[in-house]
Amino acid sequence: MDRNLSRRDFLKLSGLGLGTLAFKPFYLDSLYIPKRLPQFPASEIIGRITDPDVDLRNTPTNDPNLNTSISKLGADTLVEWNREVIGRVVGGLSNQRYVETPQGYVYGSVVQPTRNSPNTPVTQIPAGQPGFWAEVTVPYIDLTLEGVVASPWMQDHITYNFPPRLYYGQVVWIDQVRTTNGFAEYRWNEGAEGHGYGYGAYGEFFWADGAGLKVLADADVAPVTPDIDPGEKTIDVNLFYQTLTCYEGKDEVYFCRISSGITVDLATGGISDKLATPEGTLFTHWKIISKNMTAGSVQTGYSTPAVPWCTFISGDGIAIHGAFWHNAFGEKRSHGCINVAPADAKWIFRWTTPYVSLTQGEDRRTLPDHGTIVNSKDLKA
Repeated sequence: MDRNLSRRDFLKLSGLGLGTLAFKPFYLDSLYIPKRLPQFPASEIIGRITDPDVDLRNTPTNDPNLNTSISKLGADTLVEWNREVIGRVVGGLSNQRYVETPQGYVYGSVVQPTRNSPNTPVTQIPAGQPGFWAEVTVPYIDLTLEGVVASPWMQDHITYNFPPRLYYGQVVWIDQVRTTNGFAEYRWNEGAEGHGYGYGAYGEFFWADGAGLKVLADADVAPVTPDIDPGEKTIDVNLFYQTLTCYEGKDEVYFCRISSGITVDLATGGISDKLATPEGTLFTHWKIISKNMTAGSVQTGYSTPAVPWCTFISGDGIAIHGAFWHNAFGEKRSHGCINVAPADAKWIFRWTTPYVSLTQGEDRRTLPDHGTIVNSKDLKA
């Protein structure tokens, strides 16, 4: 499974204190209050700060010999994204990109590029359907809780005083619509039967402003190049260069940067392949539109709902999937999965076999039956 950093992980791995999550206190009662979308910045691309205590700098470098920090930005701070520039990053990281904002520069790995694309919400579940899939198209949506606080995800949010939200690029299953509060709200149910295998089991359900969610249609998941023989489609993953390339025969048809499994031991800091992405000839065999990913213990675990566009390639734990909690593609960072940007994950999901419709939600295969071949290697060309 993938290293999906929770709020607990932020505190533990960065040695940060509670003060870094600089939100106004919220109380349990406020979790049950309906919430409209906030006013978002007007820029075409809106950067969302993914980590706590991020430096806003006057120059695109983190050189400790220079006093470049202007201020600190909290997690989920939104900034106007002017452009990306090449900076000077020291400390062993290969990503040299900074995001230029009107106020200064932010290291690109901790800024998720988002857009504010609100929707006209539906006011009822389509006739004859149990629900629908919907994709978040705004920087974030504040959630309203229904039911008890029971899951690790919600308990962490309360412990660390952080409001529960859905983020740009996530995909959720909606099973109810209501308009009783003066606007259309969708109920997210991460339940069983191909709908996420997550927090519905805890008795937790969440309502969200429908304007922030695009109702997915068949065209949104339609196969890419279905006329190409599936046997001609292959994926090459280069773990050294942190890249993924899709081929049709010998023709390269898609390329993106990835974040694969880390090669250090989190407990000791030493070299370890325990969390590394597997090498060899792998196969797509389980695809699910959105999945809860939770594993491990309080000390070393993670709990992340609605991970979008999951294409599993090894066992039940290693997948190519969208990551909305960082922008560090090009750096090893996961617990073995292959993180890609949500838009890249969606394209790969549609291009690979087996094809998964909205009605299906997921498809699993057992060897010798399988989908697209994935060649994973850790080689410097």
